[in-house]
Amino acid sequence: MNLSALISTALCLFILMAIGYLARKRGIITDESSKGMSTLIIKIGQPALIIHSFTSTPYSADLLREAGMIVLLGFALHIFAALYAYLSCRPVRDLDERKLSEFSLIFANCGFIGFPILESVMGEKGLFWGGFFLVSFFLVHWTWGILILARGRTDIRPNVRKIFINSGTVPCAIALGIYLLRIPLPVFVTDAVGYLASLCTPISMLISGALLATIPAKQLFGRGQLYLLCLHKLVILPVLVCVVMVLLGMPVEYTVFTVIMAALPSAAVVTMFAEVYGIKPAFAATAVGLTTLLSVVSLPCVMWLTERILS
Repeated sequence: MNLSALISTALCLFILMAIGYLARKRGIITDESSKGMSTLIIKIGQPALIIHSFTSTPYSADLLREAGMIVLLGFALHIFAALYAYLSCRPVRDLDERKLSEFSLIFANCGFIGFPILESVMGEKGLFWGGFFLVSFFLVHWTWGILILARGRTDIRPNVRKIFINSGTVPCAIALGIYLLRIPLPVFVTDAVGYLASLCTPISMLISGALLATIPAKQLFGRGQLYLLCLHKLVILPVLVCVVMVLLGMPVEYTVFTVIMAALPSAAVVTMFAEVYGIKPAFAATAVGLTTLLSVVSLPCVMWLTERILS
């Protein structure tokens, strides 16, 4: 495992967040521009990132078998995280905060932050595997994720159409079709998709930094409950995942990949759903912001510990 590359990538992400923070404080990034950039990433950048991760690797039967295993591991990780989140969040008295904490524990920023981390540790294979992992992410967060948020509400329910047709699953289906049918794409198309995909990480980190700038320091750093959430999300859960993978005798590469995906900070979709459904968006933003900030330190530490366990 290339820990030095991982640390370098984590520091790079931190610098991008810091620039986003300063840009927001100076008025360069505003509410309107932040929302516009978020829309750009979700509707253009994310589909390009997914397609690029599938199509940048030549087809092979061995890789396809590995991809199938990654999809299964993705569902297994989300089920394990869902069970852990349900049990660990039960002591939270406020229903809305309990729901958001549970949601934040299960769903990680596996694309915009996960992909550069995977590439730094595993190279091109990491990106390829990451694309297939997203299949489980999108299907689970539009089903179980919605059911979590629906507790105590009658106006929230899973939408069958959205489960299978959304900004994540449609690009996954298109990319998978291109990969399985071995459709050759012109160089100018793959280059354009690659350029659009490369927008995701820097812009998403700028947005994350800008989000931090809108949260009062007392709100961001002054709640013990949020630190407990970060401890569960960034340390305990991924270490447990590592131990389970080792006990099951899983290959090292699969273990490293799965631990990385478990150790990532909470997904930005937590904040988006909180705003859409009116479920304490300030709490959601703080949870996402704090886990993102602390992951710069926690992720290299967890992966160092994983390397010790695996050696």
